Amino acid sequence: MLELTDAQIGTWVATFILPLFRVTAVLMTMPIFGTRMLPARIRLYVAVAITVVITPGLPPLPAFDPLSLNGLLLCGEQVIVGALFGFSLQLLFQAFVIAGQIVAVQMGMAFASMVDPANGVNVAVISQFMTMLVSVLFLLMNGHLVVFEVLTESFTTLPVGHALMVNQFWEMVGRLSWVFGAGLLLILPAITALLVVNIAFGVMTRAAPQLNIFSIGFPLTLVLGIGIFWVGLADILSHYQALASEALQWLRELARAR
Repeated sequence: MLELTDAQIGTWVATFILPLFRVTAVLMTMPIFGTRMLPARIRLYVAVAITVVITPGLPPLPAFDPLSLNGLLLCGEQVIVGALFGFSLQLLFQAFVIAGQIVAVQMGMAFASMVDPANGVNVAVISQFMTMLVSVLFLLMNGHLVVFEVLTESFTTLPVGHALMVNQFWEMVGRLSWVFGAGLLLILPAITALLVVNIAFGVMTRAAPQLNIFSIGFPLTLVLGIGIFWVGLADILSHYQALASEALQWLRELARAR
């Protein structure tokens, strides 16, 4: 008759449960997969499938009692590690959202907002367009596969029970300034062109005070802004490649992966 000890059962449970917590935390917080557009049940199914696939190749995991304090701490550790990975990827997407918000304000389209189905908040239409654009580019260039690769390798570089993420947390906080700088860099040519347009309207107002600049300035700025934004999209791919490479490289450094 087969007899199982508590240690054996704990080892088997840890082999699946601990990776599941880390994988689930990543999928719940990372862009695209962690949005409201994907139901939580589907995300859970995907997390279970990924865990089943990667578990045989993981290093030995410590046995633990799920109902003990040590077991709860280990589960909480995996959730924190996965959440940091997911939030670090959010920085790349938020840079494009900020870029869209800035150019929308400059061209006078800040009032044209819509509900973002991913986050459930009102954002400018330009920001929503930039979000969809970066999401498509991220999937087309297999960014999600790089994330899963780093996630799998993190179980070796950040083993369960020894994943001290204090330094990584403060590094991510320091990266918040990178988001604003990257967003401004994305849209800097459009901002400069719109500034020239506004200066030209100011000169026209001084040269011909009888000209009602408010009646023609707003629609003209809007049309020129859309045209400038459309022309600027020709170079968006090179900007995305540079920013995505930097963000994914930083994700590897966060996981201490190769």
